[in-house]
Amino acid sequence: MEIRQYQPADCREMAELFYNTVHTVNARDYTPAQLNAWATGQVDLEQWNRSFLEHLTLVAVMNGRIVGFGDMAADGYLDRLYVHADHQGQGIATALCDRLEQSTPGPFTTHASITARPFFEKRGYTVVKEQTVERHGILLTNYVMVKKN
Repeated sequence: MEIRQYQPADCREMAELFYNTVHTVNARDYTPAQLNAWATGQVDLEQWNRSFLEHLTLVAVMNGRIVGFGDMAADGYLDRLYVHADHQGQGIATALCDRLEQSTPGPFTTHASITARPFFEKRGYTVVKEQTVERHGILLTNYVMVKKN
């Protein structure tokens, strides 16, 4: 596996990975309506590209395909972290997080899904609060989590 910097040409493949991951991996913790609200399949690629370029964005590549990605803002906010459904449990998210956290002094903050919460807890993040967010009229639960140095 190679971890490299994001390139704008990666954006469409990352959007597809995001959609597929949400609809498979997160299906054990969210209803079909919640999954559809979270990942509609209609990502604004220009907006995502701008966001990825503003953040430190890393992609994990295996055999020429993106198998995971993550991005962190300069203030330590971990915005997105997704790993392809077929590559869960292979250390990809850990490798991405390790690199992202090394780039910023911290503390680190993320809004973790129900599915991702145990991963972040193992990394030393603690839940600050449980929250309900609204996406397209549908309510989803996630957790504001912080990791201090």
